[in-house]
Amino acid sequence: MTRDELLQLIAEVKSHQSEMNNIEVKSAKEGTPKRLYEVFSAFANRTGGGVILFGLDENENFEIVGVGDVQRLQTEISNIVTSEMEPLLRPEFSIEDIDDKKVMAVEVYAVEAEARPCYYKPAGLQKGAYIRVGNTNRLMTDYEIFGYVSAKTQPTFDGELVKDATLEDLNREKLETYLELLKRTRPQAAYLKQSFEHILAQLHIIRKSEGIFRPTLAGLLMFGNYPQTFEPQLVITFLQYYGVAESEKTPRGERFLDNRKFEGTIPDMVAGAVNHVMATIRKGSLIEGLFRRDIPEYPEEAVREAVGNAVAHRDYSNFVRGGYIQIRLFADRLEIQSPGGLYGNVTEETLEVEQSTRNRTLVRLMEDMHLIENRGSGINTMIEAMRSANLEPPRFQDKRSSFWVILRNLTLMDQAAISWLNRFANRPLNDRQRLALVYLRHIKSITNCDYQRLNQVDSVTANRELRGLVRTGLIKLHGARRWARYTLNVPIEEQILSILKTQETKILDYIREHGFIKRADCIKLLNLKDTQAKTILFKMRNQGLLKQQGTRKDTRYILPD
Repeated sequence: MTRDELLQLIAEVKSHQSEMNNIEVKSAKEGTPKRLYEVFSAFANRTGGGVILFGLDENENFEIVGVGDVQRLQTEISNIVTSEMEPLLRPEFSIEDIDDKKVMAVEVYAVEAEARPCYYKPAGLQKGAYIRVGNTNRLMTDYEIFGYVSAKTQPTFDGELVKDATLEDLNREKLETYLELLKRTRPQAAYLKQSFEHILAQLHIIRKSEGIFRPTLAGLLMFGNYPQTFEPQLVITFLQYYGVAESEKTPRGERFLDNRKFEGTIPDMVAGAVNHVMATIRKGSLIEGLFRRDIPEYPEEAVREAVGNAVAHRDYSNFVRGGYIQIRLFADRLEIQSPGGLYGNVTEETLEVEQSTRNRTLVRLMEDMHLIENRGSGINTMIEAMRSANLEPPRFQDKRSSFWVILRNLTLMDQAAISWLNRFANRPLNDRQRLALVYLRHIKSITNCDYQRLNQVDSVTANRELRGLVRTGLIKLHGARRWARYTLNVPIEEQILSILKTQETKILDYIREHGFIKRADCIKLLNLKDTQAKTILFKMRNQGLLKQQGTRKDTRYILPD
């Protein structure tokens, strides 16, 4: 780490007055801090690793206090990471004199996925493995440890027998339709010329146990008469909320606008859930000549891929088999959550290029029936569908015990965004950089990975173009190297205009859907205080964007004639 990079990290911590998910601060003025193994384990198990800054004191507003004995600190850290951690770690040390005080940065690199979890050997795996949560180090749960350990071999949970089920619990008509499909697409396959039961066994839909054919979990979920007889929690749930948070209630005090459960086989559940989402979400209209075309709030292709992938790649182990897939619709986003984190060598950053299949039998069956594509293209399909709809790319969150796909309904490039960009027409920007600026109007920060996903470019191009934006003065760099992130750096009045324009757009969209808006509706829609809602509504009225009807409690606003 260079001196400038170290200074950047220190400035970042001081600016936030807090540690971060990739930066830990330790004083070390009076000696080597205790329990360092916790942060070494947590950073080694974190994709991207992290940095420990020694010589800053959290209790003194993160001021530089200096390391008491640099040589001894290095020696003791080296002993911990090489002798007491499993697997051993090879951190990098950087030491600088800053304000006549010694500051040491220790870069901890993430261990490979197949070697996780990294843990403190004297405490053992169950008590010595940590995970980074925000700016803290937390002891891993049994399930989080299991998730890493089970990924070292190929899971077979989807191929396990459903012990109380028999061949009679499978739908014969659905099975025969599936086998006819295979015979048409694979006419040379010798196994398809065997008896009915033997073909099903070859495909791992059933297996014989003590002389009786019983369905596997994958077979039951795909072809069962009613799979929930044996696995009642393997369902998809749907909740529609009124606002942008679960705590927001409807004017009548209700928590949900809609609450449903989808049961049956996987094909039935996926179709039912996707159709219901598409019927529930808002739709705009586009007039094309004599015809009108409805444009859904979220593209159906993205919704279908997200739900199908959730079913195909969730964890079916006993740890979380009692958990269900959840779909949550908010005013500003659609969330799809499935039990179990990412499997194998796939990370949030490499979803588009890496492949690792947890449920091989189930995925093959779903691929045969065209419910998913087992070619690693599902994520790219989702991203491209959102891009084509002028929406920001999906967000992916691996929380180890669950995996989330988040689709947001924020239109990136509309007339308001174009007008805002015109303020910087004299800057040397390409279209990808302009799109990144619009993204940063609404999102707090952007990383190299975010830029790649937003513009479908490689890491080198993303880095070059982000650095170009920094040189224009429009964005600001925080952190360094793999911890770098960028924020909008336009004058504060530009940011305020951006926020106000976004609020105005939401208000106008609300009126187009509901016919009018009241101050109480505005408060809930934008999460504002009463005086703030009053101010923006009056401002829009005075600008001619809204027309006021009624007075006092009966006041409401409509679109002008």
